[in-house]
Amino acid sequence: MNKLYAFTALSLVVAMLGGLAAFVLLNGGAEDTQFAGCSASAVAGGDIGGPFELVSETGETVTDQDVITEPTLVYFGYTFCPDVCPLDAARNAEALDILAERSVEANALFISVDPERDTPEVLAEFTDVMHPDMLGLTGSPEQVKAASQAYKTYYKKQPGDPDYYLVDHSTFTYLVLPEHGFVEFFRRDATADQMAETVACYASAS
Repeated sequence: MNKLYAFTALSLVVAMLGGLAAFVLLNGGAEDTQFAGCSASAVAGGDIGGPFELVSETGETVTDQDVITEPTLVYFGYTFCPDVCPLDAARNAEALDILAERSVEANALFISVDPERDTPEVLAEFTDVMHPDMLGLTGSPEQVKAASQAYKTYYKKQPGDPDYYLVDHSTFTYLVLPEHGFVEFFRRDATADQMAETVACYASAS
């Protein structure tokens, strides 16, 4: 295979994978790490995640080091989301319950991409319904944008009623470990059992 053909083939793969998966494929995978046997997705690892500063649902300014102290499921959404976010958050909460039954410590973050409406109080109400180990984070538009960019997520406020607008956003859930950072992502079709199995594997290998 000559270099031109190889480059063309790789470009086609990137085009077909798209978005996050393509980025991760080009930046390394879990098979090259101590977690080689844990990866649930076709691709994992890569330059995703990193430091952030946001406002907790308790009103305190926190950093990633403050809130990612255990294996953590990180999700970007918003509380006014009519369907996707509640379902994903409930699935992530179920995964936490399964992990607790297996004596695996883990938690979850729900990072709002709608800081205009998602005050700390609103987030607290949302996460309290979902799970006691789920923490809501919001912040200034600049803080939220910086966190979103670190995790390579997408969101865009749609035009409409100023109180009832929708926000388009990506729907990956990320697994982040305190000492290793981002190690895995889950698509919407991943079940709570599958997620718990994968998190447990990473937790035992870390």
